[in-house]
Amino acid sequence: MQADTLSGGFSDPARQSAHSFRSVMEAMARPGMIQDISGARPPAPLSSAAGAALLTLCDTETPIYLAGNHDCDAVRAWIAFHTGAPLSAPADCMFAIGTWAALGPLSVYPIGTSEYPDRSATLIVECPSLTTAGATLTGPGIRTSAALSLPELAAFQSNHALFPLGLDFIFTSGARLAALPRSTVATQEGAF
Repeated sequence: MQADTLSGGFSDPARQSAHSFRSVMEAMARPGMIQDISGARPPAPLSSAAGAALLTLCDTETPIYLAGNHDCDAVRAWIAFHTGAPLSAPADCMFAIGTWAALGPLSVYPIGTSEYPDRSATLIVECPSLTTAGATLTGPGIRTSAALSLPELAAFQSNHALFPLGLDFIFTSGARLAALPRSTVATQEGAF
């Protein structure tokens, strides 16, 4: 087993996973708010924020789909060693990770059922940057409105139209993350 596979996990798992979990939950509860998340040093092309989210949210019963360049030997081995999470096809995953272009089309991921809307996928979208500018966000967890740089708008509007079904999104860049749950309405900047 490669030394890179064995390294890069949390050095203080109990404390770091608790901090990471709080950051992810805070991001989901407050769409558009950018959180700092650290502690993981995964292999490229995974960002440290994506690595920390995977270490925190995934285990042996959490199928992951790796899209595009993220589906490489180094990432596969790192996830297997640190989480034990099985790799799956998009239709069977609970989490998918990759760039926005690599994750498409969104229609291949589970969106839940009317009986079990929670049986949907969460997509971890690796972004070149995250800013609190761009699309205007409204909905639960947002006092008036928030803003977040989204890779596009139409896909998130279509996803919201499926509510209570649909996908949830975590955006990562470096050691930062933000989230967009399916309950959030995204419109053009400045539009309500």
